[in-house]
Amino acid sequence: MAEPPKVDPFPENRREEDAGAVFTLQSKGEWWHAGYHLTTAIVGPTILTLPYAFKGLGWGLGFFCLTVMAAVTFYSYYLMSKVLDHCEKNGRRHIRFRELAADVLGSGWMFYFVIFIQTAINTGIGIGAILLAGQCLEILYSNLFPNGSLKLYEFIAMVTLAMIVLSQLPSFHSLRHINLGSLILSLGYTFLVVGACIYAGTSKNAPSREYSLESSKLTRVFSAFTSISILAAIFGNGILPEIQATLAPPATGKMVKGLVMCYSVIFITFYSAAASGYWLFGNKSNSNILNSLMPDDGPSLAPVWVLGLAVIFVLLQLFAIGLVYSQVAYEIMEKQSADVKQGMFSRRNLVPRLILRTLYMIFCGFFAAMLPFFGDISAVVGAIGFIPLDFILPMLLYNMTYKPAKLSLTYWINISIIIIFTGTGIMGSFSSIRQLVLDANKFKLFSSDVVG
Repeated sequence: MAEPPKVDPFPENRREEDAGAVFTLQSKGEWWHAGYHLTTAIVGPTILTLPYAFKGLGWGLGFFCLTVMAAVTFYSYYLMSKVLDHCEKNGRRHIRFRELAADVLGSGWMFYFVIFIQTAINTGIGIGAILLAGQCLEILYSNLFPNGSLKLYEFIAMVTLAMIVLSQLPSFHSLRHINLGSLILSLGYTFLVVGACIYAGTSKNAPSREYSLESSKLTRVFSAFTSISILAAIFGNGILPEIQATLAPPATGKMVKGLVMCYSVIFITFYSAAASGYWLFGNKSNSNILNSLMPDDGPSLAPVWVLGLAVIFVLLQLFAIGLVYSQVAYEIMEKQSADVKQGMFSRRNLVPRLILRTLYMIFCGFFAAMLPFFGDISAVVGAIGFIPLDFILPMLLYNMTYKPAKLSLTYWINISIIIIFTGTGIMGSFSSIRQLVLDANKFKLFSSDVVG
């Protein structure tokens, strides 16, 4: 087989003319800044969906799949960081996932494949973040004003307006302090939700619990793959090269420290949220455990102030998550629209940035209001987006870059992960889209009821 070309199609001497690189992906950060960005990208309110994912798997398989996803994604991100380090040592520092894939695999179509998948992921998460933030506002409002007239789409409009303002922060690096706050918020609402679940489960008003799976074997299989897709979405990020791009050069070795920080937070939050939520609600878990703790048809199962504080923490973190996942879209827009010679804050660059970022947020807000499908969106995004980028491509890139011996353990571990998760992605795509179609009969456009 012919050796793929190793000529970097995006040489360093053109970076100074690349407004996306110079303005949005500024390389100024330290390893702990990368840890903040990673934690915000992975440890978000989607962890409140973990009991819902366990609903399709049960206790044993649920914890097994959760642990496998944690191990595989840490390994995957570690390998991708090694590939990025290798390229940097050879004078080809990549700051975009699509450039890395095109260079290592020597294929122009891979550049467009990655940019398409990344755009789908980022837009899907942007929509989901705005939707869930609007739902958080609705929860707070309905508890303060039980007979209030405001609808979910009106809260989504409020969130979109706030995101338009925040989106004007010029670079990924400028989010570092916001993302430190995001890390603290994720720990805060996890502890509050876990405490609320323990309180509710030991009170006299504790709900009846049932942990049985679907009676039909076919439905059980579909539910399991939908749950695995949700887990993939929860662990996925799809923007690790862009996060590593924020590190001041040389970036070698720094990302591993950021990964260790991130996965320490993951261990604390994911397992506690999954165990406490599924223990309390069993197969009655829905896609947002806060909704289960504050049912519409009865009193709150835990102190209202605890749940209200958790909702506020979630709401605040969602702004950070929306900002992180919009960076790839902003980088693409800046690369095409800005003139690097004019300066980041010149009128020539400020006006297009304001207009394009505002339009992007309006687009995400409109679809969040129109399609209230938070749980199902997570499953589809996980299967179609995160599984290729986070469970398949990193292993392929590593094997192509380092060329481990075909009889080596590393080679076969990587090949096995590629094969297993390709099959999982195909099945997960089918089952999650099937669930999306089934749920489409349960809602109306611009409804105030989030399905799932």
